[in-house]
Amino acid sequence: MEGSYEACAEAAAWLRARVPTPPRVALVCGSGLGALAQELQEPHTFPYADIPHFPRSTVQGHAGQLVVGRLGAAPCAILQGRFHLYEGYSPAQVVMPVRTLALLGVHTLVLTNAAGSLRPHMAPGHLLVIKDHIDLPGLAGRSPLVGPNDERFGPRFPPMADAYDVGLRRLALALAPPELQARPGVYCGVGGPSYETGAECRLLRRLGADAVGMSTVAEAAAARHCGLRLLGLSLITNSTPGGHREEEEEEEEEEEGGEGQPHGGHAEVLAAAQAGARHLRRLLLALAPQLDTPHA
Repeated sequence: MEGSYEACAEAAAWLRARVPTPPRVALVCGSGLGALAQELQEPHTFPYADIPHFPRSTVQGHAGQLVVGRLGAAPCAILQGRFHLYEGYSPAQVVMPVRTLALLGVHTLVLTNAAGSLRPHMAPGHLLVIKDHIDLPGLAGRSPLVGPNDERFGPRFPPMADAYDVGLRRLALALAPPELQARPGVYCGVGGPSYETGAECRLLRRLGADAVGMSTVAEAAAARHCGLRLLGLSLITNSTPGGHREEEEEEEEEEEGGEGQPHGGHAEVLAAAQAGARHLRRLLLALAPQLDTPHA
């Protein structure tokens, strides 16, 4: 069965037989951020097509391979590309890599993504260090935890109030290069693949979201279900329609029927992500010693 414990265990066993040192830290790369894997020493690369039961990445900017090596002194696995609900995958398939890496021995997971800003103080090139999230697909029943619970992964009702590790968040904020202008905030995960309308962005702002994207939240739920320590990083790659406006301007826009600024599309997202990736690489190298400590 797709995403089952047995499928994840088989994938983990396949990887364990092929890597000299099982990873203890894992990083999921968002759109355009796969170059982060260049920081790994002694890399071993495995295309997703070779790993038993793994889905395939279909989105531009996602290389579709797992790279295992060392980030500083920390044994690390980097997923160059993730899976999304909008590709037609089930929630269980979306989180299969996270569960596989947990079974392989990973204790700390870093989720990165490219996100749209919903706030006037966050511009492309800035970094949101996730302190909490809103999982819209999960709230609608599209969660990887729906269905019979397998206790070998985790408990039936995992708490999510403290999903993102406070210590890692504080370290990320302290160590982030000044170019990223890092700040804490709330990430909202949506289903995609269409980009949000101005009205949807106004709704998400009023719900308390600071940035929006089409990934991360399902992986976060699966990671906490498996007991992993979690850090979330959103590289802001675009401003959403109306995301830079103040409340008064939004009201005027609504009265006038304005549509907000146009979105530059996926090409804009990839270009901005690639431009900011070098600063993220500096941050992750600085964080590496603490990432390899299970209970920092």
